[in-house]
Amino acid sequence: MEVTLLGTGAPLGLPRPGCPCAVCATALGPDARAATALLVDGTLLLDLTPGVAFAAARAGHSLGGVRQVLLSHPHDGPPVEVPAGLPQPVRVPDGRELTLLTGHRVRAVAMDAGGTGYAVTGPDGQRLLYLPPGGAPAGLENGTAESYDMVLADVEGRPDALARLRAVGSAGPATDVVAVHLDHGVPQGAESRRRLAAAGARAVPDGTTLVVGAYDEVPDVPRRTLVLGGARSGKSVEAERRLAAFPDVLYVATGGTRGGDTEWAARVSVHRERRPGSWRTAETTDLVPLLAEEGPPVLIDCLSLWLTDAMDSVGAWDDAEWAGGGEKALRKRVRELTSAVRSARRTVVAVSNEVGSGIVPATASGRRYRDELGRLNAAFADECEQVVLVVSGQAAVLRG
Repeated sequence: MEVTLLGTGAPLGLPRPGCPCAVCATALGPDARAATALLVDGTLLLDLTPGVAFAAARAGHSLGGVRQVLLSHPHDGPPVEVPAGLPQPVRVPDGRELTLLTGHRVRAVAMDAGGTGYAVTGPDGQRLLYLPPGGAPAGLENGTAESYDMVLADVEGRPDALARLRAVGSAGPATDVVAVHLDHGVPQGAESRRRLAAAGARAVPDGTTLVVGAYDEVPDVPRRTLVLGGARSGKSVEAERRLAAFPDVLYVATGGTRGGDTEWAARVSVHRERRPGSWRTAETTDLVPLLAEEGPPVLIDCLSLWLTDAMDSVGAWDDAEWAGGGEKALRKRVRELTSAVRSARRTVVAVSNEVGSGIVPATASGRRYRDELGRLNAAFADECEQVVLVVSGQAAVLRG
């Protein structure tokens, strides 16, 4: 089964007409996208958008063989004219299944927001799932959901939709996840590709034809990632974003509760509100046994606070204790942690502060902490497939 993406953008396209934002200003060439529409094997058209016949012609296809036109969501703006010869477009009620004369079977999938998803099974048995903008499947149950060879969804706008599919086995490691309905929330080009690859997804230019079931282009998700950055740089947001499309994430908070500290409580509250409701939270600094366990992805926020606890436990702030065995004990703790990361079989994303580029601390203990954090970050980074530095909310890939 072949799918030609006649458009891959949001309903208003990208750039949006008249929008002055930076993303729209730079969405040029292959990053300019018409509203999403899919042509399946030349016979099934999913979503009728302005200029779809010209888009098909530019992609080397004709709409003359289309036998069914299905709409996934209401289209804003002026009415779209139906090109001559095309069947009248319709939206199929949730749960209803159509069988086309071409051998394709199409089932309407219920969404948690407005719109309809479509599960298409080709004559060759390959399956694809197409979701509308801003929508995620509703009513999925583990063990009863279909598995798909390709998923086309609003990955940037609704990463939780992909997480739901993964949770029930509808999307697996070999599923080709293609981002559509791309809007101006994410800079296109390298930044969009980077974010999508971290989620195990990709985007392609308008007019691209994909073969369902061909897995060569499915990106590998890094198993271990270190996200570095200064205070309020956006490093935690970057780390959380990397796992937003995965289910059952374990969020490991190493800072504790700090009773009576209202400023710290406010910080913790912001983090909690930002995390998906399906994530679990563990407040601990005992990372080694946690990393040895099998399980879903784990997000550690952050190594800086882990180090503070470790230095407390070995008496690192007292010069005599530090010289009398504290330094040696801390080195052992760091080796145990990095060894655990090296052996970890689950996906790990860790956050740490980058403090070595700022003002030299005025105290000996402050300089000791700065130096030890630099050593910890370097040792941890050595065990990671990908290392990212976040500056002013912008992520620069240092490795991977």
